[in-house]
Amino acid sequence: MEYMPEEENPDSANHPSEAILCCECGIPIVPNPANTCVNCLKNRVGISDDIPKQYTLYFCRNCERYLQPPNSWVKASLESRELLALCLKRIKGIDKSVRLVDAGFSWTEPHSKRLKVKITIQKEVMQGAILQEKLLIEYVVNNQMCDDCHRVEAKDYWRACVQIRQRTSHKKTLYYLEQLILKHKAHLTCSNVKQVHEGLDFYYQNQQEARKMVDFLQAVVPCRSNTAKELISHDQKSNIYNYKHTFCVEVVPLCKDNVVCLTPQFARQLGNIGQLCVVFRVTSMIYIIDPTTCKSSVIRSDVYWRNPVLSICHPKQLTEFIVTHCELLDDRHSKEKKGGQGWESNKHNLGHVWLTKTSELGEIGHQQYQCRTHLGRILKPGDTVLGFDLKNMNINDDNFEKMNPKNLPEVILIKKLFGKRASRRMWKLKHITDDVELDAGSSAGRDFNDFLDDLEEDEQYRKNINIYRDKTKSTVPKTDQSDDDEEIPVISLAEMIDELHIGEDATGGEGADMIE
Repeated sequence: MEYMPEEENPDSANHPSEAILCCECGIPIVPNPANTCVNCLKNRVGISDDIPKQYTLYFCRNCERYLQPPNSWVKASLESRELLALCLKRIKGIDKSVRLVDAGFSWTEPHSKRLKVKITIQKEVMQGAILQEKLLIEYVVNNQMCDDCHRVEAKDYWRACVQIRQRTSHKKTLYYLEQLILKHKAHLTCSNVKQVHEGLDFYYQNQQEARKMVDFLQAVVPCRSNTAKELISHDQKSNIYNYKHTFCVEVVPLCKDNVVCLTPQFARQLGNIGQLCVVFRVTSMIYIIDPTTCKSSVIRSDVYWRNPVLSICHPKQLTEFIVTHCELLDDRHSKEKKGGQGWESNKHNLGHVWLTKTSELGEIGHQQYQCRTHLGRILKPGDTVLGFDLKNMNINDDNFEKMNPKNLPEVILIKKLFGKRASRRMWKLKHITDDVELDAGSSAGRDFNDFLDDLEEDEQYRKNINIYRDKTKSTVPKTDQSDDDEEIPVISLAEMIDELHIGEDATGGEGADMIE
């Protein structure tokens, strides 16, 4: 404690004759209104007696906010101006007679759950004398979950729901959409995620966050959305309505390797391509290719919903064939069906192949098939391929039934088989929910394995996906590889992201997963 005179004479120290004696202890002092030294004033008057020296702050560890009584929660970092203002508001005993001059934090260990604030106060005491004193206020930080985090942890509080659905037998597009959501962290603001049979459900605390999710989905995949709302409560006096909003997002019922049959008008609109096309990629748009001419086209989301087409063949109808002969066709042979304005794919080459079913191989008088395919670049005699046997399939589609049977191919080839590749993969993908069960023998496990095969075969398809290196598998290549294994498409180590797990941060606290 020190004495703050109102008007101090600078020459009093040089003139000892002007000094007076303290009325209590008798030591020489500079004259002041109380005629008392600082120590005697301190013993007689305590300006900080009515100020508590310890307080309690409540901190929510989930959202990292502090409670500002009575019910508001404030976001503030350590030693920030916001946290200092919150601490000063808790101090009792500072009124018009006691004036706060200065305040600041005193250093404490970050994980001690203690905050110390050093303040300076002034008060006018006996006969106009002003005393100044420095205090150290200690705040004990207690953990308390806020109401918003309570609702999130309860898993049943939501005001808006985004339902993602894809009504198809194969879920490749949904698996691709899941990886896009993870990469762009579009699911971080949701309170809960549930996996259902035909898609995913995202629950939000407010309608604005749900609309942001819908806008993101419409930007990355071809889809359309519908909205609905349910009245929960109504205050008639204040005319306030409480609704629950539901956004239903329907993803196009098409996946990679599906076969579609276009109407003649729609085929001419897409560049006069053939009516039977193979879907070879579904990202923000639908990419299709005519397997008989290698002519490709793109279907935008708005165009598709004006002219919806369904898949006439699904992956469970694929048949295994053996290539007995393959002949590449140059531009001179492919000009027969070229015409129109569709662009020709540079990735695919047109070829004429002769096939035999694997199930009929070795039988006397087995049937041989021939067709044109867009996979001529990668096929050679002896390869195993998967395709749709249109000659022996029962297809219920109005557009397909109206086509001339003479113009229908016997087989539409979809992909080349490279054998078992799961054991060779040195990478992995993440999932939104932890309860994902993808057994190798289940239908969902086979669908997900086909999606991983598509990522390895198409570099353009995987460029928007985060692929993580699997540390449980060795990256050293095996020495017993055959010559055929050299053709198996793989993902290079440069395309993988190394996952870094940190158990403790530099200050000794629990850290989070980081990505290098």
